[in-house]
Amino acid sequence: MSAAAPVVAVVGGGILGLSAARALTRRVPGVRVVVIEKEAAIGLHQTGRASGVVHSGVYYAPGSLKAQLCVQGARQLADFCEERGIPLGRCGKVIVATTPDEIPRLEELHRRSVANGVEGAELIGRERLSELEPHAAGIRALHVPTTGIVDFAEVARAYKADVEAAGGSVLLGHEVTGVSTRGRSVVIATSAGDVAANHVVACAGVYADRVARLCGGSVEPRIVPFRGDYYVLRPERRELVRGLVYPVPDPTFPFLGIHTTLRPDGSVWLGPNAVLAFARDGYGRFQVRPRDLVETLATPGFRQFSRRHWRTGTVELVRDYSRRLFVASARKLFPELSPDDVVRGPAGIRAQAIARDGSLVDDFVFERGDRVLHVRNAPSPGATSSLPIGETIADMAVDAFSLGG
Repeated sequence: MSAAAPVVAVVGGGILGLSAARALTRRVPGVRVVVIEKEAAIGLHQTGRASGVVHSGVYYAPGSLKAQLCVQGARQLADFCEERGIPLGRCGKVIVATTPDEIPRLEELHRRSVANGVEGAELIGRERLSELEPHAAGIRALHVPTTGIVDFAEVARAYKADVEAAGGSVLLGHEVTGVSTRGRSVVIATSAGDVAANHVVACAGVYADRVARLCGGSVEPRIVPFRGDYYVLRPERRELVRGLVYPVPDPTFPFLGIHTTLRPDGSVWLGPNAVLAFARDGYGRFQVRPRDLVETLATPGFRQFSRRHWRTGTVELVRDYSRRLFVASARKLFPELSPDDVVRGPAGIRAQAIARDGSLVDDFVFERGDRVLHVRNAPSPGATSSLPIGETIADMAVDAFSLGG
């Protein structure tokens, strides 16, 4: 290794790790980037199991980093997909109020949309909603025509291609088991051998806290995995939905609620439920990894969170195992829906950072260590914002490691 040709190892082959690696190859002339991924392929977890929605910036507080990155990221992603020939569909989105008490919250979302520069966002009445979504129930809605859908796994593969074209490498099947410092090198022990680098950028997703601890980082915030289970509309019932239909978010619960997602392949997902996952990368309802579950239950912040939200959490859990109850909840938006119209679909894991007081960490969290930069929390809209987030991580790495360029 030499100062003229620094080696930066990026832990994590998801969309953010690959975007950061791509940005580093462009930001620092001569840098050698090595992406370390534990799986046999990239993007198998949060990236490959994402809903595919390219968010527009409706939900986030005006002026916040999340709002800025979302709006900027959606535009950059659209340009990137056009350049690479990756299909990005503008199916549009409606957030639907079904009761009068939801209208003030809907109006606040409209105010945020305007303040954040979301193109075309407008409040509409029942008649216009019926034109857009004939089978949806609602008294008023926020229409966001610029919201799109894309296959984020395909986007991640394009990022990987850029990294490799710039001389970087992606090491698959390398699960990180330890990190140590030897002289001027950081040695990353993996299941397939050691990898030496000058510096490390950790984008480990659902394992972010564990990788941080391996590097001597802070215990907090810890990651609690939440599983989101989807149902899929039968093909003959897809006419019920034309695009993305969301409820007005419940301010007492930190998830968006059951909504519809039009997928790039034309299928329609309904969900997700939000339940505690018993394994950090386990997608089955009955899949348990004892270490993961014990670690979650021992997390002080999770215990605080559970005390506050146990009623809603119990409803989510019961509904997760009952198609009838799930459909009953979904009928708030689509009254014609019946249990026979859906079949069980895929599931995803949300890597949720949780503070010691039980609050869910809702912003980006970075931590600098000795020659290591950790991305401790990268909440939604992480995939939508992956390009500017990658650039931000690269800029932070340049500063932290004095890489120059």
